[in-house]
Amino acid sequence: MDTVTVFLGLGSNLGNRQKNLDLALDLLSQRMQIKKVSSVYETDPVGNKDQPRFLNLVCQVNTLLAPKELLTLAKGIELKLGRVPAKTKNAPRIIDIDILLYGDKIMKLKQLTIPHPRLVERAFVLVPLAEIAPHAIHPVSGKTVRELLNEVTEKQGVFKWEENGKGV
Repeated sequence: MDTVTVFLGLGSNLGNRQKNLDLALDLLSQRMQIKKVSSVYETDPVGNKDQPRFLNLVCQVNTLLAPKELLTLAKGIELKLGRVPAKTKNAPRIIDIDILLYGDKIMKLKQLTIPHPRLVERAFVLVPLAEIAPHAIHPVSGKTVRELLNEVTEKQGVFKWEENGKGV
């Protein structure tokens, strides 16, 4: 079986956000090959604005896992790092791992939609994704990630992060 190129979005806005991202990447690397990791971006929360800012990144991985198996792994890592099920949508979280693109697969299940259904409207995902894969094709729209990013009107609130705590 051949490996599939997958793009994952990681985010954290509770605790030591950078450490949470690093731990999640380490746990992912134990099960798959991480090919590229974007810069880290500090971003405004979406939806529920009354919460801390997020640190977000996107990574490109090669995996043998099927989409549902990858989702199970991602949810397991979230639990291992201390994420508790949210009582409300867009609640603060220690770690969030989303499957953004899984090769050129298109699927819609109750618990998993690929490509991620809100990918095309979220600058906090498109900015780091465009950094590492500007020519990746969104399988539904047929557009490149760079084209999708150019179409997003709301890009404020996405800043490259430096570990000393200052945006660039």
